[in-house]
Amino acid sequence: MSGKQIVVEKEIAGRQLKMTTGEIGKQASGVVMVQYGETSLMVAAQTGPARMGIDFFPLTVDYRERYAAAGKFPGGFIKREGRPSTHEILTARLTDRPLRPLFPKGFRDEVQIQTVVLSSDQENPSDVLSINGASAALCISPIPFQGPIGAVRVGMVDDKLILFPTDEQTKSGDLDLVVAGNRESILMIEGFGRQIPEDVMIDALLFAHKAIGDLCELQEELAGKVGVEKNEFTSPAENPFVSIVRKDALDDLKKARQNPKKTERSAAAAEIKQELIDKYFPEGAEEDSEGRTIGDFKEAFYQVDKQACRDLTVNGHRLDGRSPNELRDVSCRVGITPRVHGSALFTRGETQSIASLTLGTVRDQQRVEDLFGEHTKRFMLDYNFPSWSVGECRPIRGPGRREIGHGALAERSVQWVLPDESVFPYTIRIISDITESNGSSSMASVCNATLALMDAGVPIKQPVAGISVGMVKEGDKYALLTDIIGDEDHFGDMDFKIAGTQKGITGIQLDLKIDGINEEIMRKTLEQARKARLELLRSMLTEIRRPRKEISMLAPRIETVKIDPEKIGLLIGPGGKNIRQLQEDTGTQIDISDDGTVTIAASKGTGAEDAKARIEAMTEEVRVGRVYNGTVIAIKDFGAFVEIAPGKDGLCHISELSNGFVKNVGDVVKIGDKLEVKVIAVDEQNRVKLSRKALLPDAEEEKAKDDDDSEDEEDLSFDD
Repeated sequence: MSGKQIVVEKEIAGRQLKMTTGEIGKQASGVVMVQYGETSLMVAAQTGPARMGIDFFPLTVDYRERYAAAGKFPGGFIKREGRPSTHEILTARLTDRPLRPLFPKGFRDEVQIQTVVLSSDQENPSDVLSINGASAALCISPIPFQGPIGAVRVGMVDDKLILFPTDEQTKSGDLDLVVAGNRESILMIEGFGRQIPEDVMIDALLFAHKAIGDLCELQEELAGKVGVEKNEFTSPAENPFVSIVRKDALDDLKKARQNPKKTERSAAAAEIKQELIDKYFPEGAEEDSEGRTIGDFKEAFYQVDKQACRDLTVNGHRLDGRSPNELRDVSCRVGITPRVHGSALFTRGETQSIASLTLGTVRDQQRVEDLFGEHTKRFMLDYNFPSWSVGECRPIRGPGRREIGHGALAERSVQWVLPDESVFPYTIRIISDITESNGSSSMASVCNATLALMDAGVPIKQPVAGISVGMVKEGDKYALLTDIIGDEDHFGDMDFKIAGTQKGITGIQLDLKIDGINEEIMRKTLEQARKARLELLRSMLTEIRRPRKEISMLAPRIETVKIDPEKIGLLIGPGGKNIRQLQEDTGTQIDISDDGTVTIAASKGTGAEDAKARIEAMTEEVRVGRVYNGTVIAIKDFGAFVEIAPGKDGLCHISELSNGFVKNVGDVVKIGDKLEVKVIAVDEQNRVKLSRKALLPDAEEEKAKDDDDSEDEEDLSFDD
């Protein structure tokens, strides 16, 4: 690049979207600055030579947010950004998915894309801008990218679709939908909503696609001004072994691949492969007589195996024998493990998940810090995919990008049906451990999370189920496949995951290996998924019809009470004296929000209820007729002063201490005695008058008794 700044801009959804190049990063293959509002990103695309022997396209996408973009320092001791956050990993995946299908078949050069957020106005999210910036950087680079693509976010507030909603509009709305595509079709979808009906979701997708054309036009204008010359890429010649393997093994592979069991299908295909290796490369040879290598053979075998699976599928023969819209067998069990607060086992064919649920207090919420500030999460769903679940050995490390992505998809698909915090003030964590996998374990996690929530007694608004629909497309002919298995995903063209309730969609994610799908395919897919979802829900509700009425006895007991924010200081007391004493006396954990919401948690017993009653007594206005458990703090000739709450006391006159005549106050009560009293009056000066007598049995009902007859006194004290 010459160093001359090139700028293009266009008004999108009422704000200017500007792309700039030519001045920054002149040694890179392509660098674009993207600005929308006052959110600004730098996106770089770089290519390098292919690694020797590589058999896949090595595209790497990285997305990072600099805290300086929002005028902030990173939290903690180290004032430098560290490993990527969950949000950064999810945005990198979001950027990667629509780009990957648009490189030439057989292209193996290294390609790296990095997005750095340089400025955040904390209003316009940067994740969708990253997709547009990556596409633009590839378009102005020599890399043979078959773009451009555009990406938009769609929100819905008051039933109205909004293009590029602000962060606040997204959070308060009913839909958060990201769509990427080119002028002709949609390439990627990721969205979550409040039980969105299928026809409304289609409207939102078409609304998004209409705006994508403007973004593609802007990138084409930028590429035209740059005038870059693309590297020519010639697809490699057909592997010389393909025609040979096709002739010798295609029919056998079609027979081998038709088996309901994954391991038997794989074993039968592997046996055919080994027979051909022994035939073409006897005695462990690496080359045949014509110089063709065993690597050439393995690549050819994969292509023929893929062709066999696709030919079967597109002609109506699924590998495991099901019809195109048929679910695998489903079984559900809840309460499978002791001690946890909720658990479930969900099995769909050869995909299986164990869900474990824990209920916690407000202190267990996850604290998240990002460019938009610090916030907390009260619901978490973690997904684990051990290698043994697919019969493999791999190093056991922390969660990878795939596990983080699948967990987030399941979490955001379920969160829309959780009860409001004011109704159910618990922190909820679900762990989905995949114990067997053969297709769409993320949607199995959605189903199992719902079962665990109901088993735990969480009053969810509606049960949620999820299913994945795949596709094999050859020319104009295509087959849609409900509940795809691993081979159908691997050899197919589409993985379209849809989660929702009987009322509508809560989560949707589309990944493609081809260059897009049209409206017809989308409509058919959503309808096919809806029918499968209802069938899944029937199976799930047969096991547990609705959430249990009570939470586990092992879960903490939580009570909430709303107090006047001006009374927070009174509740806390000087130096925290009052709240510490209250927690110690009742064995509870008490948390106070700025709005006056007090959350009380106890591990067992009635401590939470006792603490709630005492807090109400302490913070509410004293009312005539209310009964308090007070403490005698002073004795006078005319009566006793009783503290009914910290900082609040009243006078129990000598005439109100007992039904009978009282000569000395000290004969009835002493300082420090606990006394149940009733408020009988509050005068204009807020002086409180109390009565013990009002809570004693009627004098007329008492029998005359001797002062020394302790047995008669005991009988009276236990009178109901």
